[in-house]
Amino acid sequence: MVDYSTKSFWLGLTPYQENPPLQGELRVDVAIIGGGFTGIATAYFLKQAAPSLHVVVLESHVVGFGASGRNGGFSMTLFGLTMGTTAFRFGKDKARQAQHYMERAVDLVDQLVKEHNIDCDYEYNGFLRVATTPAYARRIQKEIKLAESLGIEGIEWLDAKRTREQVNSPLYLGAWREPRCAILNPAKLVRGMKKVAEQCGAVVYERTPVQEYHSGPKLRLVTPQGAVIADKVVFATNAFSSFFPQLRSRQVPIHTHIILTEPLRPEHFAEIGWQNRQGIEDARNFVHYYRLTSDNRLLVGGERTQYYYGNRTDIDEHRPTYRVLERFAHQAYPCLQDLRVAHHWGGPVSGTLDFAPMIGYLGRDKRVVYSLGCMGHGVSLSHLNGQTLSDLILERQTERTEVFFVNRRYIPLPAEPFRFAITNAVLDLMRVQDWWDESKGLGKVNHTDD
Repeated sequence: MVDYSTKSFWLGLTPYQENPPLQGELRVDVAIIGGGFTGIATAYFLKQAAPSLHVVVLESHVVGFGASGRNGGFSMTLFGLTMGTTAFRFGKDKARQAQHYMERAVDLVDQLVKEHNIDCDYEYNGFLRVATTPAYARRIQKEIKLAESLGIEGIEWLDAKRTREQVNSPLYLGAWREPRCAILNPAKLVRGMKKVAEQCGAVVYERTPVQEYHSGPKLRLVTPQGAVIADKVVFATNAFSSFFPQLRSRQVPIHTHIILTEPLRPEHFAEIGWQNRQGIEDARNFVHYYRLTSDNRLLVGGERTQYYYGNRTDIDEHRPTYRVLERFAHQAYPCLQDLRVAHHWGGPVSGTLDFAPMIGYLGRDKRVVYSLGCMGHGVSLSHLNGQTLSDLILERQTERTEVFFVNRRYIPLPAEPFRFAITNAVLDLMRVQDWWDESKGLGKVNHTDD
């Protein structure tokens, strides 16, 4: 049995009582595979909409074991890679639709936390996307102009002076400021939502991996000590979707990593400021994202991503990335040179070839639905996707089921070794662009760009 408490600071922070695994055969209305944000939210919304349904969640390890318990804890509006990428791939109207979906997603998480009084160190402090090179400043300003052209409100450009008044870093040349963003402890959130779903009547089995899936007049899921016969099935498996042949061509597990320092001291805040405690990302392809925890540790994540041959999801450590993240933290905030990195971890997120999420029916069988491709920004997205999956399972046509990425066409990924070659070629191109944009150094203004 894998020790989940070592998988992230969040998962090891507080004691957790596991549910027992499934034993024997069970007949249910809806079986949900995956006990992360998406699966737990789907169970909750199904029981809210149809209380008489017998709904079970089957989690291979423990609730929150995957990305839901290892992410940076940003509830934010970013859809896919960037708004510009979405507009290029799908058109401006759909980029607007995606932004509005994500705004509703952030609002939904806010509502759930407050309505159910979920203790997850929740802070609704807003968001800064900072520019650390002139190229990134131009990229952010272009995104803001696109947002304005789409009629999206609440986003503004801060120049270097105003940005550094918010958070003082020698690297910052300006920022996108947006009020709609929260930071939180993701493991506490998913465990809190688990309790809420169980109070509504959903049943959660942990240490219950689905080893086989069989379609037929009834859908059958085989687990190590039992089986589930279900009328309908939800694949809420995201980065772990490659374990199921039916989903393998739709996404790849991409590994990302995080470091966490000791708590900052008053003299550090005297230098940095950061009194509003916003969540921060930069404008790289492989973003740096960072924030403060409830006990004032600095969390820094991102930088490099890895795809491992054969869709591996079990290689969590990458020490070269940890070193780069620590070096970046010291570049961003030189006064933190004396702070020790106390924790580090990694894990897979779900990525698609066109950088956009996918949700919908699995082929022609409307008894089976799935969700994947959160692209590393799934805290808010996965909760609203859970509500959308509930609509699909209940065969209800709603505003959510009409968004463009529900039942959309997708670019399939080939089998290995071509999958490895294509995925890493895309990642390498993105790395080269980041290298080029940073080749003159971070935080350096080229006055010909003013």
